[in-house]
Amino acid sequence: YNGEKYLAECIASILNQTFRNFEILMLDDGSTDNTLEILKKFSSMDSRCKIFSRENKGLVYTLNEGIEQSKGSIIFRMDADDICKPERFSKQIKYLAEHPECVAVGSAITLIDPEGWEIMDFPVILENAAIDQCHLQGKGGAIAHPSAAIKKEALTQIGGYDDAYKHAEDVDLFLKLAEIGTLANIKEPLIFYRQHMESIGYSKRSEQILSAQKAISAACTRRG
Repeated sequence: YNGEKYLAECIASILNQTFRNFEILMLDDGSTDNTLEILKKFSSMDSRCKIFSRENKGLVYTLNEGIEQSKGSIIFRMDADDICKPERFSKQIKYLAEHPECVAVGSAITLIDPEGWEIMDFPVILENAAIDQCHLQGKGGAIAHPSAAIKKEALTQIGGYDDAYKHAEDVDLFLKLAEIGTLANIKEPLIFYRQHMESIGYSKRSEQILSAQKAISAACTRRG
């Protein structure tokens, strides 16, 4: 939604992947800026770019729309302000192929500022039990949401994203995924993760914390 500032760089980084057999579902959630025009430009250049544009319905609805429309067996999360490193897809596909019990794999991330300058590499927990424990303790980001590669059949099995946990839909998602398979991270940074004050983690922090607490409570109830 209204992602024109960084969108072209984001899409270019996906098209620059060493793994080539994919589709880009470009979901425009009723933007009022030049987002749609940028999407049309890329769509005219590469047939893998598929545009879905309609009135604004919010992030969770849009994420679930992407899952429903996707044809592939693996969903790669991506936000309009982040950048993929060239081997992201190939390394996460390889990991999932080698670990069939794993339903979602993220990676370490390289933090960048609004202008794209690198701040630091941000390490991640690698093991399933420790990742799940972090989520249960309300520590978000044990898997950085835009770094995740998730099996579509697992997303379908848990019912996708739940709008009851607005701004913490990723915490709820990973808690549910951990109940049907394992989670993991690749220790190598595979995305550039942009830090800016308009991002949800800054602008909706209080609501995000409350939603995460609700998701944790629901997970504890499910797990007994």
